[in-house]
Parts: sequence; structure tokens; C-alpha cells
Amino acid sequence: MALLRPRLDRLGFETAAGVQRLAHGDSVRTAGLVIMRQRPGTATGVVFVTLEDETGYVNLIVWSSLVEQQRKALLGSRLLGVVGEVQREGRVVHVLARTLEDHTRLLGRLATQSRDFH
Repeated sequence: MALLRPRLDRLGFETAAGVQRLAHGDSVRTAGLVIMRQRPGTATGVVFVTLEDETGYVNLIVWSSLVEQQRKALLGSRLLGVVGEVQREGRVVHVLARTLEDHTRLLGRLATQSRDFH
């Protein structure tokens, strides 16, 4: 991800460390490698996604309505961009996704793999 950072900066993506410094309710645009997708049976269609970049992790909450609208980007992206809202409860930070963007093409032939739990 460090090799892609100049390009991600030009696209307006905040780092994971930068997301951690934002306040509750702030809008954010961030991106990272998808390292986990989880859709627990008790979550009524909500998908939890963990992204990783060179500075850390970002946890996403993707509501079921967005899952249905942007299923291809959600399930097919290896490098996922997200526009959303920061949700902070003390030191716990999540991003509520509003829009998902597939930026896998930026990885070229780099092989990545996520752990997906359904």
C-alpha cells in the first residue's frame, strides 16, 4: 500500500491512521486491501469489512441496503475504496459505508486474499 500512497493521496483517500484521528460524524474517504468480510447470521444482512493499509486497519459497517446496491464492489474488490461517516465510541472507530468503489486495478498483478465468513 505504501507504493500506492501517492496515487491514493491524489484520489483523496485518507489513511487508516488518519481515520482514527477523525471525530464522530466526520465524512471520510478511505481505501485499503480487503482482509476480511463477515456477514453474521444475527446481523440482519449487515456486512462487516476490515481494510488494511500501510498505517493500520479500518473497520467498515455496510448496511444491507448498500450490500444489495453495491454487491459487485463489496464482494469482488481486493482494493476497496469507501466513502462514509466515522462512528466513534471512545477508542473504537468504525466507518459507516455510504458508497463503495472497486480500485483493484491499481494493484496490477499483485496477489491478495481476504478471509470471508458468511
